[in-house]
Formats: sequence, structure tokens, C-alpha cells
Amino acid sequence: MLRVMSLALAAALTLLPEAAFAAELDGRSLGFIWALPFAGILLSIALFPLLAPEVWGHHQGKIAALWGLLVLVPMALSEGPTTALHTLAHTAFLEYIPFILLLLALFTVAGGILVRGNIHGAPVTNTVLLAIGTVLASFIGTTGASMVMIRPVLRANDDRRHNVHVVVFFIFLVSNVGGSLTPLGDPPLFLGFLRGVDFFWTTRHLLPSTLFVSGLLLALFFLVDRFIYKKEGRTRPDPTPDNPVRIDGGINFVLIAVIIGAILMSATVDLGRFTLAGSEIEVANMVRDLIMIAVTAVSLALTPKANRFDNGFSWGPILEVAKLFAGIFITIIPALAMLKAGASGAFAPLVALVTNPDGSANNAAYFWLAGGLSSFLDNAPTYLVFFELAGGDPQALMTKGALTLAAVSAGAVFMGANSYIGNAPNFMVYAIAREGGVKMPSFFGYMLWSGAILLPTFLIATLVFFGG
Repeated sequence: MLRVMSLALAAALTLLPEAAFAAELDGRSLGFIWALPFAGILLSIALFPLLAPEVWGHHQGKIAALWGLLVLVPMALSEGPTTALHTLAHTAFLEYIPFILLLLALFTVAGGILVRGNIHGAPVTNTVLLAIGTVLASFIGTTGASMVMIRPVLRANDDRRHNVHVVVFFIFLVSNVGGSLTPLGDPPLFLGFLRGVDFFWTTRHLLPSTLFVSGLLLALFFLVDRFIYKKEGRTRPDPTPDNPVRIDGGINFVLIAVIIGAILMSATVDLGRFTLAGSEIEVANMVRDLIMIAVTAVSLALTPKANRFDNGFSWGPILEVAKLFAGIFITIIPALAMLKAGASGAFAPLVALVTNPDGSANNAAYFWLAGGLSSFLDNAPTYLVFFELAGGDPQALMTKGALTLAAVSAGAVFMGANSYIGNAPNFMVYAIAREGGVKMPSFFGYMLWSGAILLPTFLIATLVFFGG
């Protein structure tokens, strides 16, 4: 029975239910107990993989379903089953399906791009590789860029005696900071796009801070790598055959362009709309979603199977995302309603933290609070929480609230690098590197790296971009 409920949740219950339900649910009357399932599922995602990995691997869908039911059942009892069903239909058709289909398309396309051959991991070469991965992350996502680039980077440095720092900075840059320039780069930004944030707004408003942070990290990496490289010398023979570098699966770069074109089309073209199960569906959005399915099928058909095998490609990560996001975003419904109540709701203390005495937004607080939670919890729902806390109106946030939206976006994306569990690619890169023989630091050992390098970097970025 739990398995059936888990599959049902993954298919129909999930993203951004605020538009259909929060208006029915008065956030002013809700106590903190309504937010406990949301906190529970996020803590489950953070702690189960560390404390009970086997249980989590076999039962994560059931756990997500249970947390979701702790909101769904009271919702149906208090507001009526019709309201609950309409809410779920709204979120499935308008938000969840587009979100998952984009991730599926990017995941499939990135899995078909394979970099073959050997590169010698000298400091300049390593810095260039990390810079390429950082740029690539905004076009094929942080997960896609990480999977495409991590194995070439590991091969380049497999003759180095000390190479942990290379992977750590890879996680900082490719798996996190690099995904900040388009809605394709990181799930929080695509959620913003679905909420009404213009596709290129992120590029225009996060470009300065992204260039600053990534440039600072790349420069620091070069200095660290150069010091270690000179100190250790070439002490080991290169175990990788010295084959020329080439990129296979070029058709997937064309498919990335198709994905971008489909998203831009859905945001600019009006093809009409129709109503289904109480939800108004735009035809352009439906066409976009169909294109995502077609891109996935074309990539699978035209990419050599050897590319995916050599990339270690599997469907496990995308299935995990589908199940967990189902639970996450059904549990976030009451939290969003409470945030919408502002100072009149249970989250009034949080509102006070991000508000200056004169009533204006404290952008530094938005940056650090959104980032702090994104360091240990999923950054997509964290982004939604602070998006709503900032008012939830995309037009207002893109104009007079632009600095606040930039702070929330940058915090959610950048600070996912603070721990192994801050962003999904982090732990994937960690596992691949360990499998490749790199002696990666422990969970807390990694946080010593991030604390020493990232926190000062983000502090400087706060002073420069978010009002100190």
C-alpha cells in the first residue's frame, strides 16, 4: 500500500501548490505543527543517507510518501477532498510535470556527452578544466556538468600524489556556483522561472556576483594547486593511456539548444489555453513539455550506448529526484501559506530577521539565511520559502526587489557547496572520486575546507553585492 501511495505521490502531488491552495488555507491560523512534515522530510534527506544509507536507498519513496500524507490527509479533512484534488491536479499539470521533464531532458542529454582521452593535470590545465565546467553548468545543469567533467578531471590528475583539493574545488565551482546564470543551471532557478521570473533575468542580475565568486575561487585554486604541484613534483607515472582528447555525443549539444529554444518559446509565444481538471493549461507550455520528451528520446536513440556506460549513467538519480520532490513540495503547502501571512503568521520571527527597522528588505540576511539552509537542506524548496517570504510577486521582485531576489538566488545556489548534502551533485562527485582512488575528506572534513575557503568568499561577496 505504501508503494502505491509513493508512486501516486511521485506522479501527481508536488510542486508549487501555493497558487491553488494557499488562498484556501489561512496561514494566519496555522501553528508550527503544520510545518513539521516539511522540516521532517528535509531532515530525512539530510540525515538518512549518512546514518542509515541502506534504509534510505530502499525506502526513500515510502518515507517521502509518509511525510506527504501527514499534510495531505489533514488537508483533505479540513478543507475537503475536492479542494485537495484540484490542488494536486494544478501542481501536477502546471508545475511538477514541466519541472521533472526539464530535469529528465538535461540529465539524459548530459549523460550522452563523453570526454575521452588524457589531459595532464598541471595547475593551468586544471584551472581551465574547472572554468569550462563552471560555464557548462549553467547550460546543462550542475548535475550534468559534474557528470561530464569529473572523470576527465580525475584522469588528468591520477598521477598526482595530492589531488583532493582538485575535487573539492570542483564541487565548489562546477557542482554549485557555476549553475547560477540560467534557469537550466540549478533547480531553484527553474522554479523561479516557473513562478514568472524571466529566463535572462538571472543572467543579467547574477552575472556580476557569479563572475566575482567563481573568479576568486579559480584564482585561489590556481595558487593552491601551483603550490602543491611544485612541492610534490611528478612522483608517480601516469596510469592513463596518453590518447588524444575528443568529445563524443555531439548531437547532444544540438539538443541542448533545442531545450533552451523550447523554454524561451513557452515564455514568449501565446498559443492559447484550455482547462483540464480545474487548471488552466497554456498550449505553449504543453508543447514545451512534449519537446522535452522528444529530446530525451532522440538523445537515447542517437547517442552511442558506450558513452553512457563510460559516464556511469543510470536512471537512479532522476527517479530519486522525482520521488523526493513529490514529498517535499506537498509538505511545503502549509509553510508557504504561513509565509504568505507574513508578520501575522507563525513565521513572524523569520520575517523580522530579513526585515530592516525601516521595513525594507535586509538583503544580506536573505543571502545568508537562504544559503545557510541550502547548505544542508534541498536548495529548491529553500529558494521557494524565501521567494515567498520576499513577497512572492515575480514582477515586483524582478524590479524594485531585484537585489532581494538576487540575494535569495545566489544564496540558494552558491551555498549548496558548503556541505556534501547541500546539492545533489556534491555527493555524486564525492562517490565517483572515492571510487577513482581519491582520499576524499569526511563529511566534517569537507566542511573544514568549505568553512576556510567559501565562508570568507561569501562574506566578501555580501559586502560587495548585498549591502553588507
